[in-house]
Amino acid sequence: MQKKIKKVIIGLSGGVDSSVAAKLLKDQGYDLTAVFMQNWDDTTGLLDGDCHWEDDWNFAQLVAKQLDIPISKLDLSAEYSKRIVNYMFEEYEKGRTPNPDILCNREIKFDAFIDAVKDLKADAIATGHYCGTEYDSSTNEFKLITGIDTNKDQSYFLSQLNQEQLSKALFPLVDIEKPKVRELAKEFNLPTSNKKDSQGLCFIGKVDLPTFLKQQLIPRPGKVIEIDFETGLRIHSEKVFNNLDDKCSNYSINENDGKVVGQHQGVQFYTIGQRKGLNLGGFPKPLYILNIDNAKNIIYVGQGENHPLLHRIGLKIKNEDVHWIRESKKLKVSEEKEFLVRFRHRQNLEKAKLMQKEDFLYIVFEKEQKGISPGQFAAWYEGRECCGSGEIY
Repeated sequence: MQKKIKKVIIGLSGGVDSSVAAKLLKDQGYDLTAVFMQNWDDTTGLLDGDCHWEDDWNFAQLVAKQLDIPISKLDLSAEYSKRIVNYMFEEYEKGRTPNPDILCNREIKFDAFIDAVKDLKADAIATGHYCGTEYDSSTNEFKLITGIDTNKDQSYFLSQLNQEQLSKALFPLVDIEKPKVRELAKEFNLPTSNKKDSQGLCFIGKVDLPTFLKQQLIPRPGKVIEIDFETGLRIHSEKVFNNLDDKCSNYSINENDGKVVGQHQGVQFYTIGQRKGLNLGGFPKPLYILNIDNAKNIIYVGQGENHPLLHRIGLKIKNEDVHWIRESKKLKVSEEKEFLVRFRHRQNLEKAKLMQKEDFLYIVFEKEQKGISPGQFAAWYEGRECCGSGEIY
């Protein structure tokens, strides 16, 4: 049974979204307390050389003062470094493409944060995310619902939350579009009304990724091998007619399939689908990274966004990495069902069939998809409900 919410803690980030969320909750009569999370203060690799948490903290205090609500600062930088940054380094070291923002929500905003403020005995934790929850009384479960603003919807980033976390979550912006949030901020005369949205990694900002990763990852130069279109077409055709597991796996490319066209600084600094950063010129069409061989430290590239090896029909997720938000939605072994799927934020939802097998959950798309990379998260939807997600194998 869903309990009545009276006391709410708002995660006030110093941005316009959480500021408007706080104002709306205040006007709705909730007993509101604001908490600002400081999770990072290292400027290494930041593109503007500045860590913004101090400015954000000042804005958060100004908003809290105007709304006449108490505010405190919570330092979770040790947990963030341990759970998120270390995860990033480990994944990139393996030649995979992690998504720290998804883990940040699961591990920090809705775990370490909730644990740290439990003594305040709040009924709910509110944020300025563009998504929402709905309670299903028939199953006694909470649904994760997409925000009405499809361009800003952040359900993908929260697709790893569990029932306990969702039961404590409150999202006031679920049915408000971003332009309206800006209008409300000006109408409410909030100090953040003209503040730009934060960009880049969760709590860190815009970074030069190779510089950031070189804090812990040592460069290890290796070969860049180009696979021409015709060879790529042959390898692609062989996979299409193979079994389900092969269809949903990375392409198997041999270094003899192509020619060496340059050198990279280490596979850990690159990702499948990447176009910039290789510093290789003189080709008729832009080079895209087609595949990464971590064991041999080889990057395979091809010319043009229509290269056959840049596209795949499916992906797979190890069962232990599959997360269903609601147990009632979980597929049984040998069960199949159609969902809408994305594996990047703001990517259009694509029709796909999910097939649950003994060891893996397989996702086969109606149309081939570009740039699927191990380590990314795929999330699946029914209508406005995000039903689950998992880390691509």
